[in-house]
Amino acid sequence: MLLDDKTWTGNIFIGGEWKPGRGEAYDVVEPATGDVLGRIGRATPEDVDEAARRAAEAQKSWAATPHPARAAVLRRAAQLWGEHAEEISRWNVREVGAIPPMAGFALHVAEQECYEAASLPSRPYGELLPSEEPRLSMSRRVPAGVVAVIAPFNVPIILAIRSVAPALALGNAVLLKPDPRTAVTGGATLARIFEEAGLPDGLLQVLPGGAEVGEALVTHPLVRVISFTGSTAAGRRVGALAGEHLKRAHLELGGNSALVVLDDADVGAAVDAASFGSWFHQGQICMTTGRHLVHDRVYDEFVARLAAKAEALPVGDPNRETVVLGPIIDAAQRDKIHSVVTRSASYGSRVAAGGRYENLFYSPTVLADVSDDAPAFTEEIFGPVAPVLRFRDAEEAVRLATASEYGLSLGIVTRDVMRGLALADRIPTGIVHINDQTVSDEANSPFGGVAASGTGSRFGGAAANIEAFTETRWVTVRDKPPAYPF
Repeated sequence: MLLDDKTWTGNIFIGGEWKPGRGEAYDVVEPATGDVLGRIGRATPEDVDEAARRAAEAQKSWAATPHPARAAVLRRAAQLWGEHAEEISRWNVREVGAIPPMAGFALHVAEQECYEAASLPSRPYGELLPSEEPRLSMSRRVPAGVVAVIAPFNVPIILAIRSVAPALALGNAVLLKPDPRTAVTGGATLARIFEEAGLPDGLLQVLPGGAEVGEALVTHPLVRVISFTGSTAAGRRVGALAGEHLKRAHLELGGNSALVVLDDADVGAAVDAASFGSWFHQGQICMTTGRHLVHDRVYDEFVARLAAKAEALPVGDPNRETVVLGPIIDAAQRDKIHSVVTRSASYGSRVAAGGRYENLFYSPTVLADVSDDAPAFTEEIFGPVAPVLRFRDAEEAVRLATASEYGLSLGIVTRDVMRGLALADRIPTGIVHINDQTVSDEANSPFGGVAASGTGSRFGGAAANIEAFTETRWVTVRDKPPAYPF
C-alpha cells in the first residue's frame, strides 16, 4: 500500500517524517459525492521555515551524491508509479474527479517524467570556453539549491511531478505546496513515491496550505527558484513577489486556446477533436480548447454536430459509473463557469447544447454565435464549455485567434498541412498542433506559453529542465597564480 496505509492522515511531510502541521488538519472531500475521504495536515509559514532549513541542509550532500545514485532514485520512482497505479488512480478519480482514462494518463506522464529526469544527472553539465589568459576557462551548471513547487488542483500529479522530478534529479531539494483541495493526490502521493524510492530525508517536503504558505515559500531566503502553475492572476502576484526578492520564477499560467477549423477541414474529424479539446477532464486543463474559430463554409454543420455530440455524452460520478465527464472541483468553480455561460447569453450567444448543471456535474456546453466581446471569448472558462465563432478568411481567423491576452496552445484543422503551418506562424503561442486539438503533454517535449500564459517553455526536455533548475557558474583554472603589477 502506498496511500491506503494512511501514514499521511492528519499530517504533512517534513524532514522525512509524517507529522502534524502547525495549522489545523482538514477533511479531504470527494467532489462527486461530498463524502469525506480522510484528513490531511495543514502547513503554516512556520512549517515552511522549518522545511526550508532542513531542505537547505539536506541538499548539500545530495548535490555531491554521484550521478548514478541520483538517477537510480528517479528510476525507482518511475517504477513505483506503475506498481501502485491502481491505488493512485482510485484516489485521482475520487479526490480530483478525474475519469479513469484521465487518471491513467496522469500516471503515465508521471512515470515518464521520472524516467526522463533520471537521464539528467549524467548529462554534460558545462562547456569549455576560450580565454585570452593562459588558463582553462569553463562554464558549469550547478544546482539552484532549494526549489519551491506550487501546483494547482486540476491535474495535480502531472503539474507537480514535472517540476519535482527534474529539480531533484539535478541535485536540488524541493518544497512542494499542493492545492489544499487535492493534497493527497498531488502531495502525499509524491511524498510516498519518493520515500519508497529511497530519496534521502529532507529533499522533498510536502506543505499543503493556502496563500500564506505560498507567500512564505516565495519570500523565504533559502528558496532560490519558484516553479508555479496556476491562474494568471495568481501568477502575476507570484512573479511580482519573486522579482521583489530577486528570485527566478517559472510561471505556467492560464490559457484561452483557439482551435481554427479551415474551410477544407473534415468536419467530422474536426468535431471529434474539438469535443475532446473542450470537454476532456471537464475542461479543467490550462490547454483546453477555449475558442472554436470555424470557417463560415463549415460553421453550421460544425455547430450542429458538436451540439449533438455534447447532448450524447454521459456525465456523472466516475468512481461509480462509466462517464465521459466527472464533477467540477467545487461549487465556486461551477458557479464561475455558469456565470460565463449566462453572461455570454446576455451578449447574444446561443446555448446550442448544455448550459445546465446538477450539483457539481456541469453538462458539456456549446455556445454558438459568440461575439468577440462576450465573456466566453475573452475569459478563461476552465470548464466544459465550447464557444464557437465564425470567420470568413485567413485575416479574420488570425485577428480572432490573436485577440486574447493568452498564448498557450493552438490547434489548426485543415487538409493542407503547409497552409496550416503558415497560418500558425502568424499566431503567437507556445504550442501548436496541426490537425489536432489543443490538449497534449509529453515528458520529453518543452511546455509553456507566452504573454499572459506564462514565461515560456521551462518544463519538458533536458534543455528546458536544466535551464530551469540550475545556475551557471564560470570557473577558471591556472597552473600557478599570475604576477600582478601591484
